[in-house]
Amino acid sequence: MAHRLRPVEPDFAESAPVRLVFTAEVRADPAAVYRALAEDVEGWPGWFTAVTSARPTRDGGGREVRLRGGARFQETIVSARPRERYAYRVDETNAPGVRAMLEEWRLSPAGSGTRVRWTMAVDGAAPVRLLMGFAKPAVGRAFRDAVRRLDRRLGSPAT
Repeated sequence: MAHRLRPVEPDFAESAPVRLVFTAEVRADPAAVYRALAEDVEGWPGWFTAVTSARPTRDGGGREVRLRGGARFQETIVSARPRERYAYRVDETNAPGVRAMLEEWRLSPAGSGTRVRWTMAVDGAAPVRLLMGFAKPAVGRAFRDAVRRLDRRLGSPAT
């Protein structure tokens, strides 16, 4: 059963009670990475294996995402700055105990490639906060694997 979450603004990525932050570098340039994140929403399952389906909603102002294990999210894009930042908040989910959630992707040049920083910002009941702490290593692995797949998908030349 889905429930509504508290709406949050982009600064929640810095102020949330729970913040999982991961970084990785890819050989693709920031413009290509941004396009994959923000413009090819339906392509996410091809590189982020936790995502089983993703589609834009509200003429690109939102997203509907489904994850392995059955979690569903209705999201609103809260920041879309090409080559720099893509962030969305979760408005509705079937994940129990979550009160507010936002994910932010920050992109910055790294040589001829891109440094990708992903922040998962969450507020929730005590069991959710505890679970997020335990899940951090697995979420980090999923992020690193996803970024590697994204790099390959973008067809970056081998180094």
